[in-house]
Amino acid sequence: MSEFQIAPAEALTVGCGAYDRTWPLIAGVIRPAGFRLDWAILPPEEVFLRGMLGGEFDITEMSLSTYALLRARGVCRYVGLPVFVSRKFRHSAIYIRADAGIDRPEDLAGRRIGVPEYQLTANVWVRGLLSDDYGVSADNVQWVIGGIDAPGREEKVPIELPARFAVTRLGAGETLWQLLLEGEIDAIIAPRAPQAFAQGHPAIRRLFADVPAAEQDYYRRTGLFPLMHVIGIREDVAERHPGLPAALAEAFGAAKAFAAGELHQYAYDAAMLPWQEASLRETEAAMGRDYWPYGLEPNRRAIDTFARYQFEQGIVERLQSAADIFPLG
Repeated sequence: MSEFQIAPAEALTVGCGAYDRTWPLIAGVIRPAGFRLDWAILPPEEVFLRGMLGGEFDITEMSLSTYALLRARGVCRYVGLPVFVSRKFRHSAIYIRADAGIDRPEDLAGRRIGVPEYQLTANVWVRGLLSDDYGVSADNVQWVIGGIDAPGREEKVPIELPARFAVTRLGAGETLWQLLLEGEIDAIIAPRAPQAFAQGHPAIRRLFADVPAAEQDYYRRTGLFPLMHVIGIREDVAERHPGLPAALAEAFGAAKAFAAGELHQYAYDAAMLPWQEASLRETEAAMGRDYWPYGLEPNRRAIDTFARYQFEQGIVERLQSAADIFPLG
């Protein structure tokens, strides 16, 4: 190679969703120094299986809960960066049977609640807020695990909970929606809405009638904006490229800043939302301008809270620190 030639950037495969904060990287508007990214744009369920569990990608989007669980067991293929490409309040994830006599979160104590998987990140956050805010602890609920609308769903990572947690699994051919409709369970907690709810079935409704108000109150009281998905580097790739974590963190941060800039210009709308400017102003009034930070320190309290929830809910055997979960910082 002559002195005038530049070595081509190494191509690394990425499995991740197409979000406004990742599109600048997908489009190549922003690139990590020294690397080229070949993207597979996938929905969360698929990328978790192919990447986080299958090891298919050099870099992958991961469920925070499953990643932290695998880290606790010492069997994770990936090492995570505190780059949270997905965050979401989860008061909207609690669906109740309309005739169950449940008017307040406290009424869930002692009830039978269905979940598609116990260790889902969204469900960890919901159980945590029910415990912290309303005194409904995870060991004061009867958990029923299985598919919501289709039978046969299994946990991505099998877990055995301590005996104090009451857990049953659906039989062959059963669904959580069927059991809710028959009065066998009282509620469903899940990130994706049951089909019947989306179709307006009168037998099911959300626990919180005004979800935005409940979530804004939660943020005012706790300062927590729940973390959902993180970016991971396969360990062999991280070992081969010690400069990659810093390059990726910088590039993902720049992509997020680019997306924020698009939201803050008002000549056109970056998303198909006619009142995007008003919604952005309302969000920043409630949460501040930098409401979606990346990095360990700005998120340490949220990470520590999530780790406590996993431990309290029997998902991990020991309480992990933020450094345990994100050893690269």
